[in-house]
Order: sequence, then C-alpha cells, then structure tokens
Amino acid sequence: MIALSKVRFGQTNDDVRAVQRALIARGRKIPDGPTGFFGEQTKAAYQAEQRAQGFKGADADGIPGCKSLTELGRHGGFAVDCRGAAAATLHRHAGGLTLGEVTYKDPHDESGLAAMRRYAAKACQLTGMDPKFGVPALVTISRRESAYNHAKFRVNRTDRNARGPIAPDGNQRNSSRGATQCVPSTFAAYHQAGTATTPYDVVADMCATVNYVRDRYHVNQSGSNFAARVQQADPRRSPHGY
Repeated sequence: MIALSKVRFGQTNDDVRAVQRALIARGRKIPDGPTGFFGEQTKAAYQAEQRAQGFKGADADGIPGCKSLTELGRHGGFAVDCRGAAAATLHRHAGGLTLGEVTYKDPHDESGLAAMRRYAAKACQLTGMDPKFGVPALVTISRRESAYNHAKFRVNRTDRNARGPIAPDGNQRNSSRGATQCVPSTFAAYHQAGTATTPYDVVADMCATVNYVRDRYHVNQSGSNFAARVQQADPRRSPHGY
C-alpha cells in the first residue's frame, strides 16, 4: 500500500521508491534510478506519466494526485491510500512556499568571496548550522555554481533544468538561479521562513540549500558532515552537481 501523503516533492522514503520503479517500468526517465528521493527527475517523470494518462495543463504538474497515482498503481501492482492527502503539503519545512509564491526580482546582492562568507554566516544562523562547517561548504558551492554570485552566472540558461514557461525575470521558470543555483521548485519546497521569496537573494538561496542538503544527503544538524556528504561542497574533490 502506497500512501499518497508520503509521495511528495522533497520527501525520501520507500513509497517514493516504489512509485519511481513503476514510472521507470512505464518508460518514464529517471536518470538516477529509484533512489527514493522525490526531486526534479521524479517530478518530470511523473509529469510525463500524467500526460500519458490524459491530464493536461496545470493538472499535469508532476505532483501525484489520487486518480493518477491509483492508475499508475494499477500498472505497477500497488494499491494507494489517499487518506490524509488533503492535509499533505509539498514542503517539508514550515517556511515552504508554493511555486506560485516564488518571486524573481534580483536584489543585486553583493558578489565575491568576502560577501559570500557574510551571507553564508547569516544562512547558518537562520538554519541552526554550525558556521565552522556551513560557511566553507556554502562558499565552495557558491564559487562552483555562480562564481561567488557573479551577475553573469546568477541564472543558468543552458543546463537540463532550463525549461518551462517564461518567468517574470525573462528566463524559463525551472532554470537554476542564485548564488547556489536552486531551481524554483526546490527553493520553494525548502524555503526558510523569514527569508526573501526570491532565489536571487543570497541568504534565502543558501538557506534553501542547507534545508535541501539536510534532507537529500542526510547532512546532520551541525553540518559537520556537509562536505563529506555533498561533493560540490568539498574543495578537496572535483566539482559535482548536487
């Protein structure tokens, strides 16, 4: 029995893994395989499944509903428990946003190494991560992802995330943005309460990154295993997407 309330963006569990296996068996592409983590790849695969089932427009948003998941279960050999789905949210964090609540105004925060250290320290303060571990990890990510928030690299228009309708900033909605290059859906799901609603805000972007890596990579509360768990945050290892 698969619980619909557990198959949500940002969650990691065996129910997600079972859904991923069913999607792959149906020919939907999840390059990383059935990891059990519901991220962008699974969302895209589920969106393809919804469209194959006849859903259109906003109804094919990549987020499982009772009807579409039950139909997938018919092919995948599992039943679906839809109870509690109405109360389930797309976010794991109290500050989570809906995708529609994400804004795209660039406040033109500072760039450069010194600025990233200041912003990272603030993000650690807000998320409760020890700056001894969090600051160097976030600064390394910002260097590799955006050249320390350089204006030229605040949005990635060329990688595989660069798709979807045009957002108010003139870029495709799903494009990675900000110092640590969050896609809007990830930024929304892992948004830190009290921070700006735009991923171009460095502190907000870094906070969302901290919340994401804690969930996705099981980085502990202090962040002492941040660099060990996330290769992109470890300057001793080669760059690697996260």
